[in-house]
Amino acid sequence: MRQIEDIPAGEESDADVLRRLMRARYSCRAFRPDPVPEETIRRIVDTARWAASWSNVQPWDELIVTRPKTTARLSAALLAEAEAHPEIASDIPYPESYPAPNMARRREVGFGLYAALGIAREDRAARHAHHLKNFRFFGAPHVALLSVPRALGPYGVLDIGAFVSSFLLAAQAEGVATVAQAALAQHARVIHAAFDLPEDRDFVCGISFGYALPEDAANRFRSTRIEPEALFRFA
Repeated sequence: MRQIEDIPAGEESDADVLRRLMRARYSCRAFRPDPVPEETIRRIVDTARWAASWSNVQPWDELIVTRPKTTARLSAALLAEAEAHPEIASDIPYPESYPAPNMARRREVGFGLYAALGIAREDRAARHAHHLKNFRFFGAPHVALLSVPRALGPYGVLDIGAFVSSFLLAAQAEGVATVAQAALAQHARVIHAAFDLPEDRDFVCGISFGYALPEDAANRFRSTRIEPEALFRFA
């Protein structure tokens, strides 16, 4: 099989395009301030809305996408909350623990990112400062905020995950960089208050997006993936 990067653009099949987008996408952690044209944002949402959902319930119907001024106001509110109340207060409980293989992968990406940024493991101040960048959306001019009706339970959250993945790929196809952020859920009440989010909806996550700063050290880091032979089996 030819490697995707060896295939001339005009010869790509749909499968080639999908593989290229999947492999090119990464979690961007440094953005330019330039806003994304609203027509581009509309195309991203128009593509992502075709994600599959349980019984076609489409629970992303309260999607909020911020413009730059709103992004800045939300950032200020989240930073203030994170400093005043650092404890996690999410609508959906965070994992209580991570099983062995999952914890190893989590540590790999965390330690790898800190190493790329030159942050020592014992440098708690630098690690905290980097954590707070989550609430600055890593400089992104926009953030998409996703919530789910609480009544839908775990399957509604699963559907939101499908939409998130579709949004990330649609943005990649438009040349727009993204990072999905569960960290925003740590302070869900700020999201509820800022956007009058109904109390019967659980805030799930945000997707910060814009145009990447490719020269930033954070954006040169790449996480790994399990090889196909190790992640599935035929039965």
